[in-house]
Amino acid sequence: MRGCGLPLLLQALILNVLFLFCLLKGANADNPYRFFTWKVTYGDIYPLGVKQQGILINGQFPGPHIDAITNDNLIINVYNYLREPFLISWNGIQQRRNSWQDGVYGTTCPIPPGKNFTYVLQVKDQIGSYFYFPSLGFHKAAGAFGSIRIWSRPQIPVPFPPPAGDFVVLAGDWFKRNHYDLKRISDGGHSLPFPDGLLINGRGWNGFTFTVDPGKTYRFRISNVGLTTSINFRIQGHKMKLVEVEGSHTLQNTYDALDIHLGQSYSVLVTADQPPQDYYVVVSSRFTSPVLMTTAVLHYSNSWKQVSGPVPGGPTTQIDWSLNQARSIRWNLTASGPRPNPQGSYHYGLIKPARTIMLANSAPIINGKQRYAVNSVSYIPADTPLKLADYFNIPGVFNLGSIPTSPIWGNAYLQTSVMAADFREFIEIVFQNWEDTVQSWHIDGYAFFVVGLVALFRSDFYNVQPLSCVILSDGIIGSGKQ
Repeated sequence: MRGCGLPLLLQALILNVLFLFCLLKGANADNPYRFFTWKVTYGDIYPLGVKQQGILINGQFPGPHIDAITNDNLIINVYNYLREPFLISWNGIQQRRNSWQDGVYGTTCPIPPGKNFTYVLQVKDQIGSYFYFPSLGFHKAAGAFGSIRIWSRPQIPVPFPPPAGDFVVLAGDWFKRNHYDLKRISDGGHSLPFPDGLLINGRGWNGFTFTVDPGKTYRFRISNVGLTTSINFRIQGHKMKLVEVEGSHTLQNTYDALDIHLGQSYSVLVTADQPPQDYYVVVSSRFTSPVLMTTAVLHYSNSWKQVSGPVPGGPTTQIDWSLNQARSIRWNLTASGPRPNPQGSYHYGLIKPARTIMLANSAPIINGKQRYAVNSVSYIPADTPLKLADYFNIPGVFNLGSIPTSPIWGNAYLQTSVMAADFREFIEIVFQNWEDTVQSWHIDGYAFFVVGLVALFRSDFYNVQPLSCVILSDGIIGSGKQ
C-alpha cells in the first residue's frame, strides 16, 4: 500500500522527522504552548432542515474555536476517523519556513483514515481574525471549519476600547448535496450547481442568536467560509465600525453593510444603541441570480419583542458598490501591532521589487472537461507532496519554472506547475481576471502589501474583480481556484 507516492513506513518516518524538526526549530520555547486534541468524525447535521452527513471536530459543527495570543505555539493533534484522507489548512496563519504544516495537498501528506497527525504552528507576530478549513475532497462542503482568534499581548495597546463581548460569525453558502456528489461533479468537468442556501454559524434562517446588553459595544469577527459565493453582511438598524481585516488594524470607517468575499475575515465594532428589541443579522449573496439570504438574531438582553417585518435589503449585483467599499479600506499605520518586515523597514513604498509576476486566470475546456488555469496551466497534483520532494531531493516530481510568470494566451494544458522565488524576495504581482465572476486567490501562509488597486481586499484570500490589481509580496505564492 502506498500513500503520497511513498511507502507508509517511510512516510511515517518522514513525518516524525519533520515533526521533531518543527519542535526544535518552528516552535519557540520562550512563548506559551497551547495543546489541542481533535477527533474528526462523520455525524448527522441539519443546517438547511435536511439531514446530511457532516464532518465534525470533537462532535461540533462548525468546529471548535482556537484562541491564542501573539507568538503562542499551537500543538494540534488531529485524529482522522473518516473513511478517506483528511487535511486542515490554517487560513491566514503565516507558516514562516514551516509550510509543510499548512495542511494543503502539495505541502503536507493527507492524514490517512484511522491515523493522526500533529500540527505544530506558531502565530508569530500575528493578531486578528482567521479560520481553518479542510482542504481536500470538498470536505469544506460538509463542515470541519472553525474560527481562529489571535489576541494582542496585554502590553501591546489596541486602537479601540475593550469590547463588552467578542462574537464569531462563520457565514457562507451551503449545498444540500453531500461533498461526494460535489466532488464527482467537479471531477467530471462540470461547474458546481447553484448553492441551496446560506448559513450563519452552521444554521439557517434565524437559527443563531447574539445577545447584547443595551449601550455596550461588541466585536463581531465575520468570515466567509463558503465554497463559491461572495456575501454581504449587515445588522438591522446598526452601524458597523471596521477595525481589523485579517491581522491588520484598519482606519475605523463606519459602514451600513460589508461585502465579504470567499476566505476573507473582517472585525467590526457594533454598539447596542437602538431601542431594546430583537434585530435581524443578515447575510445575502452577491453577484448571483437569484439572491440568497439568511438571518440570525441580535437580541437585546432586556427585550421581549422578537424580530418581525421585512428583512433589510442590501446590494445585490452592483459591482461599483463593492469596488468603492474596497477602495475605502485602509491600513492603520499608526496602530500598534505586528507588522513584520524581513528587510527591516516599514517604508514599503521605498522598496524596489526584484521582479514582476503577472497571473491571469481562465476557465478552459481541456480533454472535454471544465478546468481552471493560471497562465494557461491547469494544475494537477503530484503523487508526492512537493515539499517532501524538495526537502529530500526526489527527482521527477516537479520542475521549477513549469508555469510561465506572465500570460501566454495559448492553449491551456495540464501540469504540476511550480514557480520559483527567492527567500525574502519582494515581488510585484499583477492579477488579471478576464472571467465574469469574482476570483479568489489564496496566498497561502505569506504576507503581502497592496501597492495598486483596481479591485482589492487585503486578505489571505485575494479577490479580484474583472480587471487587474498589483500587490507586493515577501514570499512565494501558491495559486489556484478555491
